[in-house]
Amino acid sequence: MLTTKIRRLVCAALVAALAACGSAPVGPGFYRVERGDTLYKIARSNRTSVQSLARWNNLSNPDSLEVGQVLRVAPPAGTATAGTSAARSSAGTSASTSASASSAPRGTAADAPSSPASSISLIWPATGNVVRGFDGNNSKGIDIANAAGTPVFAAAGGTVVYASNGLRGYGNLLIIKHNADYLTAYAHNRTLLVKEGETVQQGQKIAEMGDSDNDRVMLHFELRYAGRSIDPARSLPPR
Repeated sequence: MLTTKIRRLVCAALVAALAACGSAPVGPGFYRVERGDTLYKIARSNRTSVQSLARWNNLSNPDSLEVGQVLRVAPPAGTATAGTSAARSSAGTSASTSASASSAPRGTAADAPSSPASSISLIWPATGNVVRGFDGNNSKGIDIANAAGTPVFAAAGGTVVYASNGLRGYGNLLIIKHNADYLTAYAHNRTLLVKEGETVQQGQKIAEMGDSDNDRVMLHFELRYAGRSIDPARSLPPR
């Protein structure tokens, strides 16, 4: 019962985050990117500003949207936003810009994309050589190469929300949800050692490295914040 309930709740987010082809409805205050959308078009439809959307969704490049990506289009609680008056007069624009500036962290530009509102502390999910880094376009995570059977560990504690091979290109895949903002994905495993709905601890062995749906043995590791891929190296300790 628990596994079924969790899988139903996170299915839309998983598809949007990893397959970029989801069509399930999203909750109030969010919008799923469709083909042909631009950030300006989405902002105009939701009566907000491009700068606000970029800030709320940590968009380093507002021109790079993915079909299926889920965006926050309503301000988080306690966040000031440029209202519809900004589009009606220059005075409204000035007022809304001032409001946005006052809500930005000190020492940062009001219209600059912010870092994630929350943080996460990760450990390395496997030993081996990083053979491919994150670029946000062709590589949504990092690739760690080692021998088949190398242990794969949970980078942080959380709940297993996916443990299967149903997403093409990922092979035997595990997804762990850590909190409301973050999840990690572990792809191409030879063996999965945990099941959906199971709670895991940071450092717990969860899989064995393999080459499922891939041409070499490696772990493909992704970190997602609010449904968007971000560079996991920034949250991993140096080694």
